[in-house]
Amino acid sequence: MTPPEASDAHCADGNTPPAVSLRLAVLKKRSAFLRAARARRKGTTSMMVQMRDRHDEDPNVGVGFTCSKKVGNAVARNRAKRRLREAARVVLPLHGVIGCDYVLIGRAEATANRPFDLLVSDLRYALKKLHASK
Repeated sequence: MTPPEASDAHCADGNTPPAVSLRLAVLKKRSAFLRAARARRKGTTSMMVQMRDRHDEDPNVGVGFTCSKKVGNAVARNRAKRRLREAARVVLPLHGVIGCDYVLIGRAEATANRPFDLLVSDLRYALKKLHASK
């Protein structure tokens, strides 16, 4: 059975992936975040993106999210992480590379307040630059 396609009613730009596509595995262990911190990184206006090539056969794309206390109180950090999660959900199935881990780090003020379409374009730009230097 083939996976159903996402309905076109919700996406006018046509960038929505199929309903079943690349699986995003959430990074939960500190060691995974530390390994990504030693790898390549690219900063944008609204976030810092770190990318690590795992060099394994795991068919998932690992993704982690973090915001320090510089971003603000717990409400501001949670809002920034929610926006990063949604941007990753939209962008990574299309532009992520299987076998890589990505860590998205929120920036003070910018991540929570930047318009969502610019947040998504920042993530696309960072991924393009990270994959070009690979």
